[in-house]
Amino acid sequence: MSLYLMFGKYTQESIEGISAERSKKAVQVIGDAGGEIKAGYALLGETDLVLVTDFPNSEAAMKASLGLTKFMGISFATSPAISIEEFDKLVG
Repeated sequence: MSLYLMFGKYTQESIEGISAERSKKAVQVIGDAGGEIKAGYALLGETDLVLVTDFPNSEAAMKASLGLTKFMGISFATSPAISIEEFDKLVG
């Protein structure tokens, strides 16, 4: 599994649909794509939501990102992430 950060931006329509039930369904969408949410945070600023997720590959991450956008109306920018230690090994 690989770590991905999913940065979400609400629309007015998606804000109106916020609920605990929709959040549960979002977890299911990610799981159906082969992923798992490790953590999730609501933010202030340009990004409204960040999810820390594990996926087996980029295709699964993309499937989940598109599935969430389709289901929730929230646009997601999804990026792979590696630890600083792994990064240091790559550049060292």
